[in-house]
Amino acid sequence: MTAYAIAQVHSVEFGPDIVEYLERIDATLDPFDGRFIVHGGTYETVEGRWGTGGTIVIEFPDFERARAWWDSPAYRAILPLRTRHMAADIILVEGVPAGYRGAEALKH
Repeated sequence: MTAYAIAQVHSVEFGPDIVEYLERIDATLDPFDGRFIVHGGTYETVEGRWGTGGTIVIEFPDFERARAWWDSPAYRAILPLRTRHMAADIILVEGVPAGYRGAEALKH
């Protein structure tokens, strides 16, 4: 089942480290079939509070590959480039199967 790495970005100090991180992140995703499906862009907070830096969503074929990417030596090597300059809340979350309906949550 598809899984996602989702970041709610609160702030970013854009500079050389963030540039390097962005230049290198795709290579860390490739072995795990990860791909960006949301990376910033226009957004509107319609309820509650959301980080001023927007949202990032990376899709993976399954939760195992999402977790393996997060723990991979290649990603761990570039992680400090981001964490020194970005405040964000990040989760890994499993998706739902195609055709899922909201009422299915009542069955659990």
